[in-house]
Amino acid sequence: MRPRTTGVGRAGVRTGRLAALALALALAVTGCTSGADDKGGGPSSPDTGAYRPGTLRVLASSELADMAPVLEEARKATGVTVRPTYAGTLDAVERIASGEADRQYDAIWLSSNDYLRLRPEVAKRITGETPVMTSPVAFGVRPEVVTRLGWDPEKVTWAQIHRAVAEKKLTYGMTDPLRSNSGFSALVSVASGLSGAQAALTDADVKATSPKLKEFFAGQKLTSGSSGWLATAYARRTDVDALVNYESVLLSMPQKLTVIRPADGVVTADYPLTSLTAARPEAKDAARRLASHLRTPAAQRLITERTLRRPVVPGVAPEPRLAAGPRRELPFPGSRSVADGLLDAYDNTLRRPSRTVYVLDTSGSMDGERLDRLKKALVELTGDFRDREEVTLLPFGSSVKEAEVTTHTVDPAAPKAALDAIRADANRLSASGGTAIYSSLEAAYGKLGTAPDDTFTSIVLMTDGANTDGDPAGAFDGFYQSLRPEQQRIPVFPILFGDSDRAALDHIAQLTGGRLFDAHQGSLDGAFEEIRGYQ
Repeated sequence: MRPRTTGVGRAGVRTGRLAALALALALAVTGCTSGADDKGGGPSSPDTGAYRPGTLRVLASSELADMAPVLEEARKATGVTVRPTYAGTLDAVERIASGEADRQYDAIWLSSNDYLRLRPEVAKRITGETPVMTSPVAFGVRPEVVTRLGWDPEKVTWAQIHRAVAEKKLTYGMTDPLRSNSGFSALVSVASGLSGAQAALTDADVKATSPKLKEFFAGQKLTSGSSGWLATAYARRTDVDALVNYESVLLSMPQKLTVIRPADGVVTADYPLTSLTAARPEAKDAARRLASHLRTPAAQRLITERTLRRPVVPGVAPEPRLAAGPRRELPFPGSRSVADGLLDAYDNTLRRPSRTVYVLDTSGSMDGERLDRLKKALVELTGDFRDREEVTLLPFGSSVKEAEVTTHTVDPAAPKAALDAIRADANRLSASGGTAIYSSLEAAYGKLGTAPDDTFTSIVLMTDGANTDGDPAGAFDGFYQSLRPEQQRIPVFPILFGDSDRAALDHIAQLTGGRLFDAHQGSLDGAFEEIRGYQ
């Protein structure tokens, strides 16, 4: 993952800001900041307290929430208590680069340190990394689809997968490579496999294989900042055949999938437990003791049994379902320019464009500081809008403020015009009236109509209060159930803000297949930014 840097993709448009992900990761991210966990854990706050003997403060990839039983056994054996804060890789890298991690943590435990090593200002802040376990990127396919395609799971290549997608015989979901290391590893894997590169990807490889990559990503029907949400969304969608993710995630899903490790190679996460250079000596010692314990045969057996990851210690057999391993490990890009170029190409050229309606509460209760925060968040968000993206601002009070509803599409040839217009529209927002949440959502679905099959379409709802005007909740439930199946695939991502009703917003998210984001746990602009992984 990379932070958004000025000039990435188009000069002067990408801003250098990075929102704290509530994970996450979602990953999402998430016993973490606001929810970005990679397996859908719950939120947790950074540990800002001073170091305490016997306690190791760890900034960790959010999918590692499943390591809790292993870490409890480690505590009994070593006396080291791990206090994790879970985050998506993008968020973690930025915290390390800014020096924020030095003040709050003693160690990091991400799925991979490869991207960190491409950033010298980050690499110098880490020391003593110890791989603990591995999990390769894999392709999980519904068994009936494997049969229909006539595939032998042990012999499938990325070229075969690409051909099936290009012929419209296969669709899939994948996490956002800019926010999830599983998504980025998948992007590197498919780019390497389709380019035929025999070494680390180069800019020329990416350029040469772009037509095939665009065909491949035309088959991506689900995107997400969180593997947990991706799995839930996948269960709702009968039109999505497969998922790309870590082997451990695919094997842990409730739906039975045939897990394919492409024969021409994949990228593998090695989960290195890594001390921060600035950590106290006693904290570094605790990290060494913990890492040493986690590599003992007993701990390695527990890890592979409980988490379905692969052991790294010779002589320890992997869990039986892991017996068939990848034949070739694909190298990580050798330079940051290649990694960032690949990510930028994915975001602006290769993937399906986004289409989003932002349903914005501008009722009287938003007047003053709350409205100022909303305007600021929207203006900052324009630095993150992609080429070809369609953005609709739909403000509401007692009803939809039709005169203020605007739609703009970011033209790759001249993006500044649309972005400037969106910023101007955001700054013109004014507060008045009551709060017609459900009627405004119905209007948003009306604006979108039928979701085109070649876009990622969603609705973002921001409100600071409870519904006071227009249709009641029950009417919206009935409205949603009356929508055509393709319209019901449009999720709503509500943002909890101000005095909004958590239960009501969570119900909207659950009903529509979206996800609730909590601006109480972080900033409003952070919540908007986190949602980007789902659009």
